[in-house]
Amino acid sequence: MTRTYWVAGSAVGLALLFAVGATVATAGGADSAPPSRTPGLYSADAGFARDMAVHHQQAVEMSFIVRDRTKDEPVRVLAYDIANTQANQRGMLLGWLDMWGLPKVVADEPPMSWMGSEGAGHGMDGHAMGGAVTKPGALMPGMATKEDLARLGSAEGRDAEVLYLRLMTEHHKGGVAMAQGCADACGNPAERALAQGMVEAQQSELLLMADMLKQRGAEPPAAG
Repeated sequence: MTRTYWVAGSAVGLALLFAVGATVATAGGADSAPPSRTPGLYSADAGFARDMAVHHQQAVEMSFIVRDRTKDEPVRVLAYDIANTQANQRGMLLGWLDMWGLPKVVADEPPMSWMGSEGAGHGMDGHAMGGAVTKPGALMPGMATKEDLARLGSAEGRDAEVLYLRLMTEHHKGGVAMAQGCADACGNPAERALAQGMVEAQQSELLLMADMLKQRGAEPPAAG
């Protein structure tokens, strides 16, 4: 259990460290580098901000659901940390869109289309997305469906813990691939730094969740 708490704390701390650095870089200052030009409507910067904000919102929702469905402290701590970290990062992404004067929703933009058009090299194919797939009824790779969320909301105890860990494992796989796409293709240095922080933190949490599933005698989700 000590290792569980340490890994969870390290992953969240790393994500917040990059988030703070990204905020400082965005704010700028007398000694900061010249600001990059405002991203375009369909740029990787804007597309990532819009899509990851939606992706993060579901992670926050799932984390609050499971905290009400189990009394297991390690799972509750992990869920609380994920909810706090991703809510903060979501606020930064939406704040950048406001600062750039860009909309948070673009009606004619398919989810994650920026990953192909901006040369991120990942696209929507499940295998190219780090093993995360887009399930029927889900918006993006790794995201849960309405049915998944309903199951989580009705599960209790160990069943809720295992389902949450499996759903969040898939969610993180999709999130890592998307964040790596921005780290490779986004033009804004602060956003690239935040994206790289997401990659590092969520990869650590993937290892943690694999351990937590093993502790509960459960298998990780099958590869897509």
